[in-house]
Amino acid sequence: MTSIPFIVVSNQGRLRLDRFLVRWGVSLSRSRIQALIEDAHIRVNGRPVNASHRVLKGDRIDMDIPRPVPLELVAEDIPLDILYEDDDILVVNKSAGMVVHPAVGHRTGTLVHALLHHCKALPGIGGRERPGIVHRLDKETSGVLIVAKTDAAHTHLSNQFKAHTIDRRYLALVCGCVEKKSGRVVLAIGRDSGDRKKISARTNRPKEAETFFNVVSRFKTATLLAVYPKTGRTHQIRVHLASLGHPVVGDKQYGRIRHFKFHADRQMLHAERLGIIHPVNHRPMTFTAPPPPDIQALLAQFSSPTTE
Repeated sequence: MTSIPFIVVSNQGRLRLDRFLVRWGVSLSRSRIQALIEDAHIRVNGRPVNASHRVLKGDRIDMDIPRPVPLELVAEDIPLDILYEDDDILVVNKSAGMVVHPAVGHRTGTLVHALLHHCKALPGIGGRERPGIVHRLDKETSGVLIVAKTDAAHTHLSNQFKAHTIDRRYLALVCGCVEKKSGRVVLAIGRDSGDRKKISARTNRPKEAETFFNVVSRFKTATLLAVYPKTGRTHQIRVHLASLGHPVVGDKQYGRIRHFKFHADRQMLHAERLGIIHPVNHRPMTFTAPPPPDIQALLAQFSSPTTE
């Protein structure tokens, strides 16, 4: 545990505590600072405060920074649905319910643990805690996900994602009947200013986000959309579709704005297609995965004349 006490010696214009610490030069991310404040490891004048606490001249700030707990990754023999593999990349059809990389509450059973068992040389590629991971899918989202098996492949693929040149198509079953045949959502999003676990347009750090969609099938109470995210923000598709009044069926976090009579155990969102330029031979490659049984079963219910 490292303890750092200091006194605010000048007027800070009533700056928020978390922003002040970032500006002051604390070598931690703002999200990490906010977590320390929430856990009372950072106090002002001897008492716990919120991250939004306004700093005043003369305030005493005490910071107790716990030592980081090393994350020991152990390979686990977890079956993978492999769509393609060579010396440089691995493409899997991720099942719904599988977490991509370890995090609080998910220290075992992740895709990373499965990859470490399957790819013996993977540790160290792209970072110790997220070896090989170039992009991610939410826990409840199924579909195509690509993994880098070398540092060169990781860098090349990461640059393609950053340049928004990856061809991605998702299938999203959404609540309600979408009237437009196709559309575009441009809405900057970021960590919600009132709820750190959510992403929304109500944020202090908005990042541009753009999503295209077109209707595949319409039903009385739902619509199947093909969705093409141009950018790749966290929860982007789910937040953008909810902003239209058509949240993804089964989305417990962003879909409560509309009641829905059909039961879904998870959000009905599937990464159907992923197109890349191979990081070594530079050939265009496209990988696809059909919708999993739960989505197909729900679509069958909508197609039945007894339910629709």
